[in-house]
Amino acid sequence: MPGAIYAEGLVKTFGDVTALDGVDLDVPEGTVLGLLGPNGAGKTTAVRVLTTLIKPDRGRALVAGIDVLKKPNEVRHSIGLSGQFAAVDEYLTGRENLRMVGQLYQMSARDAKARAGELLERFNLADAADRPAKTYSGGMRRRLDLAAALVVSPPVMFMDEPTTGLDPRNRQQLWEVIQELVAGGTTLLLTTQYLEEADHLAHDICVIDHGRVIARGTSDQLKARTGGERVELVVHEREHIASALDVMRAFGKGEATVEQHTRKVIVPVSGGAKLLAEVIRELDTRGIEIDDIGLRRPTLDDVFISLTGHVAEAADGNGEQEGATS
Repeated sequence: MPGAIYAEGLVKTFGDVTALDGVDLDVPEGTVLGLLGPNGAGKTTAVRVLTTLIKPDRGRALVAGIDVLKKPNEVRHSIGLSGQFAAVDEYLTGRENLRMVGQLYQMSARDAKARAGELLERFNLADAADRPAKTYSGGMRRRLDLAAALVVSPPVMFMDEPTTGLDPRNRQQLWEVIQELVAGGTTLLLTTQYLEEADHLAHDICVIDHGRVIARGTSDQLKARTGGERVELVVHEREHIASALDVMRAFGKGEATVEQHTRKVIVPVSGGAKLLAEVIRELDTRGIEIDDIGLRRPTLDDVFISLTGHVAEAADGNGEQEGATS
């Protein structure tokens, strides 16, 4: 049975540019899918198709069990959308923005007022509720935008790079809000260029590049594809490299490598912290002095580089251009 968000074979072109090239997605109810990729990968285009803002050239999609192409109005009543840039009226107060959204969804004035009050409290905006939104900081505007997307308590949410441009404190606050939403049963598709964000929030991750899904799985599954743990150590004296290499080979599970210029020895291992302690004891027994040693695990950065051949780009606001061209 398809999940709360389901797509099969989505294709979308803009002139000579293929923005989506057969994208498949399946997001179980009450989970977070992280759609990970650089600018121009097709993330925003996928969100726009799934939220009925544009039509695909080919393929099909269901959101909350509703066909995106056949019943777009029903889909719109079942979703919330928070984009890269806060879509609020800066001349209205925070309270007025939320009440307006409620009335656009045909809520009564009374219900819209009550819901606005609830959301202002939830998003720590109550103290600024009656100030014009143009006086809000970037983080406050982003929280107001997210609150507006939740006025009707949608079962499915789409967040297109919601933390772009936020400082670490405001990003952490939004992460907490997102986790609360999902704990309450909301299904979320989250696009991001921040690898840490996908690692922290997503149950599953799809890596998309040039309009295609090139890998999918949990964070741990994707990291396992790039190799397991490794011990890295830096010897104090260059003449001890050979001895350290002998020790590392005895504990390793693969070919050891040496970086002569940094006096670093690296070897794949399994066994975690317990094995690391054994390596340190053996080095000490042999009188091999070290400057640094550590157990390293693959990161999503490593995954992205191994899959795409390049690092994930820092979010710089170019995602809006992606939406127009890819």
